[in-house]
Amino acid sequence: MTDVPLISLRSASFGYADRRVVDGVTLSQGRGEVVALLGPNGSGKTTLVKGLLGLSDHLGGDVLLFGTPLDRFRDKPRIGYVPQRHSLSTSVRATVREVVEVGRLPLRPWWRPAGSADAAAVDEALDAVGLRDREREDVTALSGGQQRRVLIARALASQPDLLVMDEPTAGVDAANQRVLADVLAALATRGTSMLIVTHELAALHDVVTRIVCMDGGHVDYDGTPRDYLATHRGHEAGTVHHHDDPPAVEGRTPGIAAIVTDPLGRREVHHG
Repeated sequence: MTDVPLISLRSASFGYADRRVVDGVTLSQGRGEVVALLGPNGSGKTTLVKGLLGLSDHLGGDVLLFGTPLDRFRDKPRIGYVPQRHSLSTSVRATVREVVEVGRLPLRPWWRPAGSADAAAVDEALDAVGLRDREREDVTALSGGQQRRVLIARALASQPDLLVMDEPTAGVDAANQRVLADVLAALATRGTSMLIVTHELAALHDVVTRIVCMDGGHVDYDGTPRDYLATHRGHEAGTVHHHDDPPAVEGRTPGIAAIVTDPLGRREVHHG
């Protein structure tokens, strides 16, 4: 049923015990959309995502996943989750392929060995992130950006209908951010639906099709990247909203007061 939203929230609230962090949010995501979820620290965006995954408490309102109420939703592999993590653990040695194979475990009983369908899904996931040629390497030998791609491949291995990512480009240098953006753009072209929590919209502005902003546990913007740019353009340093850090102000030169990066990564020169 392609017309059923992947996510549907109506006056939904999430939190921990009796403390509401997200309150009264109404939101939906359709198939094929790539949604960027923005907001400052404490705005509730991570709590909302954790609520969808059953990792924070559902405290009110209606929540449907693929048309099924949250408390009755059991088909967890339909959501592939990429946590915010700068590197994979060094406590256990594993190859890139072994880490990605973990993504297949929820799809079969623990006693059933992996079969040809599992191997094919792992191959496809590794190809999607451009790491097929590194599959036999120890994952700890990879760079931080490459390890992030391994985590994306692990989530893709379950062949989910929705890929949820928490800050996929955080802590990754500019070159690897571009590689990650290319990977996500290729997934979007294939029709992969994504919900991406991010502070670094500039790296993903060619990928996302919709932007949702949260502040104080509420949604205060939901629209297209073009409209977001028009309504949230910074006119001077410090005025761009929905970022933890102020707009970048680079080294000043005579006659230039500041170089400000707008919400979609475009630069404006302010003369002074």
